Amino acid sequence: MNKIKSVLAGSIAEELEIEPGDILLSINSRQVADIIDLMYLTNDEYITVEIEKQSGEIWELEIDKDFDEELGLEFENPIIDDATRCSNNCMFCFIDQLPMGMRTTLYFKDDDSRLSFLQGNFVTLTNLNEEKFNRIIEYRISPINVSVHTTNPELRRQMLGNKFAGNIMERLEKLTEEGIRVNAQIVLCPGYNDGEALQRTLDDLKKLSPNLQSVAIVPIGLTKHRHGLREMEGFNPISARDVVTLVHRFQRDALSTIGTRFAFLADEFYLMSGETIPEYKDYEQFIQHEDGIGMIRKLDHEVEMFLKSNEYQSLKPSKVLIVTGVAAEPYLRRLAELISEMYLEIEIKVKAVNNDFFGERITVAGLVTGRDIINQIKDASNYDRILLPVAMFKADEEIMLDDYTREDIERELKAPVVIVDEPARSFVESILFGGSDE
Repeated sequence: MNKIKSVLAGSIAEELEIEPGDILLSINSRQVADIIDLMYLTNDEYITVEIEKQSGEIWELEIDKDFDEELGLEFENPIIDDATRCSNNCMFCFIDQLPMGMRTTLYFKDDDSRLSFLQGNFVTLTNLNEEKFNRIIEYRISPINVSVHTTNPELRRQMLGNKFAGNIMERLEKLTEEGIRVNAQIVLCPGYNDGEALQRTLDDLKKLSPNLQSVAIVPIGLTKHRHGLREMEGFNPISARDVVTLVHRFQRDALSTIGTRFAFLADEFYLMSGETIPEYKDYEQFIQHEDGIGMIRKLDHEVEMFLKSNEYQSLKPSKVLIVTGVAAEPYLRRLAELISEMYLEIEIKVKAVNNDFFGERITVAGLVTGRDIINQIKDASNYDRILLPVAMFKADEEIMLDDYTREDIERELKAPVVIVDEPARSFVESILFGGSDE
């Protein structure tokens, strides 16, 4: 039910006396099935909205507005519908590798094109019937992020555990021909979709440029909780180096033929292989940054640029502890040294937390848990503040994967915790004095 949770101050809805608890029935005589319907149907200068008041009275409101002006409604369910549950049985699924006893929402597998458009989630396109697939085109839902993994039909059916998964190229061709912009993802699994299979996939996807804008290549994540699942190998320094070599060769060819490197590797491949992380410019516009592509280089470059401004003087002496995953420790240590050299009043220590919760093969900061932080640091009372990256926390909520909160960490470690957003300014200011608002 499209029950309204809140009405934004100063909005059209407030002016029309729409209230929390009212129900949105229709727009232009069409039922609103979800948030995409709402966005599409309100994207006009004149609309008719039908509202059921809490009293049961039905209001029909004629609204003149700017073309792209929103009504100002927020709903009890943000997408005004249940999220689409994934019907795949992917051999690399991270959710299948979670231990028992975590909060229920972590075990929900979504494969929802609406969340791809709204939040950047990746979808396989296997859980869309033709009506919903065609709606992406009708409503111009773009860009959309698609988990491709391989363009080999039989291999994709095997990897996704879904007999209907083999038509990925047909669907991508249809989307891109209709002008829908697509960003693709490949979860790379040694012995399956790497090597020649990866080369084929990249060559196939490159043919769909420019509307297929980019490909993110990320390594399979393997936890210690794979009980009863298929035996799979992770990457090692040699196999990771092979991937880097193949993709860099592809990038050189793509740059000369279509004017973009097109495919980009997650930072983990460089960290595992020991190969040099590409230059800032080589990531082009960091289009797949949220998928872990170029995060280290971007932060490194932007911190250096920010420090050149030398905005701050006469800082209060303080001791700061930066907590991260094993993979990023060397890079954060280097940045900490740069900051300490410029601001002598600030003493910085970088602490890498081993991932006992998921297993030592998981080294990224975003999967570090509160329990591991507390167990491995124990007492930080001699520090003025502890810095934790925002990636360790649930979106818009100060809670970690194992339900530890920021307050829990503060209480156990006996020091204030600052959650650090990614921009360089936030990172530096959190180190220097605890944040941008102090």
